[in-house]
Amino acid sequence: MHGARRLRTCVALALALLLAACGFQLRGRAELPFETLYVSGLDYSPFTGQLKRAIENGSSTRLAEAEGGADAVLELQNESQERAILAVSGGGRVREFQLRYRVSFRVHDGKGHDWLPASEVLLRRDLTYDDTQILAKEAEALMLFKDMQGDAVQQVLRQIQSIRPASRVERG
Repeated sequence: MHGARRLRTCVALALALLLAACGFQLRGRAELPFETLYVSGLDYSPFTGQLKRAIENGSSTRLAEAEGGADAVLELQNESQERAILAVSGGGRVREFQLRYRVSFRVHDGKGHDWLPASEVLLRRDLTYDDTQILAKEAEALMLFKDMQGDAVQQVLRQIQSIRPASRVERG
């Protein structure tokens, strides 16, 4: 019994060291460069809700109720989900799609100065398609879009983290 327990402990320790050596780390708190942030645009999008929750629960930044009471404004400008045909069979049937999830945004101070000029996050996933399994493939596409939405939230937060308030970009 003790030998099996010791083996499991050694394996767990080896895995932990291997993960640490490759640079893996759990997502921690996002240290955003603003004490308060107002999020505007795309009011009814699930993306906006997920982004606000990530800011509230994963950073020390507070969400402001109004633009005037915030250090910065995260302006969500556009969100889209697209499907493009990648491959068709000899009989003209679709065999593969590319799913695209796009979010555009900017961060500014509300007075005409950009902290982060208009930016875009674009994610792509390829999806094989079989028209005999329409419902399953549609469910898979929805799941992939939801996964891309979560990835987009993390990418937006990382771009905001990279802002250095001292290096503000003046609008011309």
